[in-house]
Amino acid sequence: MIPYATPAEAEAALGRAMTWAEAAWYQYSAAMPDSWLHCHTTFILFVIYTITPLPLVVLEQFAPSVVLPYKLQPRVRLPLAASLRCYMEAACFFPLAVGFQLVSYPAAVKQILRTRMGLPLPSVRETIAQLVVYSLMEDYLSYWIHRLLHTQWGYEKIHRVHHEFTAPTGFAMSYSHWAENLFLSIPALAGPVIVPCHITTQWLWFSIRLIEGINTHSGYHFPFSPSKLIPFYGGAEYHDYHHYAGGRSQSNFAPLFTYCDYIYRTDKIYVTLSRRSYYNIFLEVAQNKYLGYRYHKLKQAKLKSVEENNVEKKGGSTVFNTRKD
Repeated sequence: MIPYATPAEAEAALGRAMTWAEAAWYQYSAAMPDSWLHCHTTFILFVIYTITPLPLVVLEQFAPSVVLPYKLQPRVRLPLAASLRCYMEAACFFPLAVGFQLVSYPAAVKQILRTRMGLPLPSVRETIAQLVVYSLMEDYLSYWIHRLLHTQWGYEKIHRVHHEFTAPTGFAMSYSHWAENLFLSIPALAGPVIVPCHITTQWLWFSIRLIEGINTHSGYHFPFSPSKLIPFYGGAEYHDYHHYAGGRSQSNFAPLFTYCDYIYRTDKIYVTLSRRSYYNIFLEVAQNKYLGYRYHKLKQAKLKSVEENNVEKKGGSTVFNTRKD
């Protein structure tokens, strides 16, 4: 709650006129308790999680010819019921998060996060600098937590839930064991804890991170993908292979940028072959699950080339096999 009764008092405290953004923030938040502003975070993320994956899910079901040419695993079609189940099971955590935020508000915001709620609003330069710091910190910590989740105990007890989708959908971004959601919230919060920010920056940070996670789990790689524009950004193509390889994948752990995979040599490592009969290994090598990400990219390029040639031979009509790899 902003401690000024009128805009004139706020401007007197600032020593200048409010910007249009600060005037709008004053009108919106002046009489609103800080605890409710804190809970806005969960509501914003719930709306983003509900809406952002929908266009691709709808197009894949009802207009597949529009999007399937860009699908990373074109032979796999996720039933609509599976997408809805994924959404419903993940969405149930959002109401619990609101309750947790209300209960933990005094300690979380005032002592740990030290989030600012009032005026002035942060500058664009300050916001961008904070977002860069948060991204790098979250990426590094998430990389190591993700690697720990791919140990035998971590995978079997926790991470296997997330890997139920070998050809992921945007809704699979938050489809995880409750412990995994808890562990991976630590890297996302680490930046704002170490470098405190305004609540609006916090909303922006968590929103960007959720949209990026939905994108990397979308299963599609479009010509306008951010991975073509942002250096070291992995994107959907990079993370899709991690799901395709399954629980024994020991590569492509990076959630955002790929520098950790490059530094620690997990950008091209083969998946583990332990506890496999030679016959099963032979079969899965034939499916390309043990030959690494770079080989997988070559195979996918050849597959798309073959399908494009088939389209040309059939007069422009696209035929897709829905059998799972």
